Amino acid sequence: MNVSADAQPKSSAPSQVKFVIHTDYGDMKGVLYNETPQHRDNFVKLAKSGFFNGLLFHRVIQGFMIQGGDPDSKNAKAGQQLGAGGPGYTVPAEINPAFIHKKGALSAARQGDAVNPKKASSGSQFYIVQGQKQDAQRLGAQYPGKYSAEQLETYKILGGTPFLDGEYTVFGEVTEGFDVIDKIAAVQKDKSDRPLTDIKMTITIK
Repeated sequence: MNVSADAQPKSSAPSQVKFVIHTDYGDMKGVLYNETPQHRDNFVKLAKSGFFNGLLFHRVIQGFMIQGGDPDSKNAKAGQQLGAGGPGYTVPAEINPAFIHKKGALSAARQGDAVNPKKASSGSQFYIVQGQKQDAQRLGAQYPGKYSAEQLETYKILGGTPFLDGEYTVFGEVTEGFDVIDKIAAVQKDKSDRPLTDIKMTITIK
């Protein structure tokens, strides 16, 4: 007796939400993690409403990360200090040790521990990791038991910023467009790490 395709058991795991961040330097494509549902749903809500469109990557540090999502950056004047804006709320931390700050990690920015001991995330500001390749053996010795062999290998081959692990919520990752991260991170910037030429974004959800 043959079992029809319709009768076969189906996976109950939801598919990952895909996003595209469009810039003049190219597109960064990636996925949002279902294991961080509050961050995923908030990012989707903001993106679909057009909240991010026209905002800047207002802080870039080569070898570290590129940051955006501040609503005050829209049409901001040259030299204007940015980085304090948001939608008026925070998102509870969803820090998961399975998700590390490897290159391409999409993570939520937040205020420091002194005023934010629960590590709640900004409602809209995020950063994408560029980072640097790591000495896996040294990293494993520095943080015994913290990383799996696979995670250590990822830091060795792809690179990242391991010192941020456990401190900020990683809620997705870039899967295509790593060269775009590198191009944005390398631009000329002012003393506040703001690019001298505005780098605007448009974010769509697939």
